[in-house]
Amino acid sequence: MSVAAARDRALRRPVHDDRTAAILGLALGLCFLVCFLTGVWSHLQQHPPGWLTLPPRPSWLYRVTQGTHVATGYATVPLLLAKLWSVYPRLFRWPPVRGVAHAVERAMLVPLVCGAVFMLVSGIANVSRWYPWGFYFPAAHYAVAWITIGSLVVHVGAKAALTRAALSRSSPRRPTPSGTLGRRGFLASVAAAVGIVTVTTAGQTVPALRPATLFAQRRTDIGSQGLPVNKSAAQAGVTESAADDGYRLRVTGDVGQELVLTAGELDDLARHEVELSIACVEGWSASAHWRGVPVAELLDLVGVPRGRAITVVVESLQRGGRYRSSELNHLQARDPDTVLAVAVNGERLNLDHGFPCRLIGPNRPGVLQTKWVSELVVRA
Repeated sequence: MSVAAARDRALRRPVHDDRTAAILGLALGLCFLVCFLTGVWSHLQQHPPGWLTLPPRPSWLYRVTQGTHVATGYATVPLLLAKLWSVYPRLFRWPPVRGVAHAVERAMLVPLVCGAVFMLVSGIANVSRWYPWGFYFPAAHYAVAWITIGSLVVHVGAKAALTRAALSRSSPRRPTPSGTLGRRGFLASVAAAVGIVTVTTAGQTVPALRPATLFAQRRTDIGSQGLPVNKSAAQAGVTESAADDGYRLRVTGDVGQELVLTAGELDDLARHEVELSIACVEGWSASAHWRGVPVAELLDLVGVPRGRAITVVVESLQRGGRYRSSELNHLQARDPDTVLAVAVNGERLNLDHGFPCRLIGPNRPGVLQTKWVSELVVRA
């Protein structure tokens, strides 16, 4: 059978017709849009521009958006595979280009498909904490996301009329050849695959689905003190400095009077208790009960006026790494639940969870919940 004959035969099947492609395209486009928007939000949370003051409330917001980002990313995998399988016979149409507009449309498929594949492969690798490349994942992932979404917008514009026609009730219905899978069966199979992938990975964010967590990067109920650990004290190189009796927490910078506290003094001040979640960029999140000293209380002790717009730089004992320090804007620093925690779930923090103290605050990515805090630097 010739390529043209095989192509025409495939295109006569409902699973390869315009209606099937349109339905899959809508589902895929919706997943892409949600994944893109939540990804941009995650990027802004981790790298906020100077003009954007992110609020600390609602406290659960980042947990929901990042969990949704990873869940829609996983769901996109079977949708993308189904979409590519549905439309692949069209790649063999002749002539391959029928004018300038069609040439542009076809050319935009290259960044769209390549970008989508890159986003999914690199995203899943990141969730799995596997980095077989030499580039910085967040920057590359963010840049390719804009290229992919731009290509998607062009593709949607080019296919809008065809999609409307394919989804209209007046479009002719093709019979399913005997012995082949029909449109409904095919779409039901795709929906089942999406459902299975979502249920077996979303347990890292949704506690009710935890028993079904088969393919998620981790179970959030497994770990020391009831929480997972992404970076241990040994990996951070702070095993000795964090356990040193000479440890001191310093509050410095634009303050009325600098403050120096021992680990014991910090523990004595830690009377505030709060239930907050750690939400990691890999998609997992877990709630815990924390006891600590509100950062706002420490600011009062060093004489920082409450009405002053400030930034607090949280420094770690960790000497290297991109996230060895983080920043709190004035809203975050003054939130009563932004604390330097010394205990979690009724136990004194162990080394891997940030002993002697760690930052924990509402609506923050896990990488910014700095562990092994050594200094707070106030900047007016």
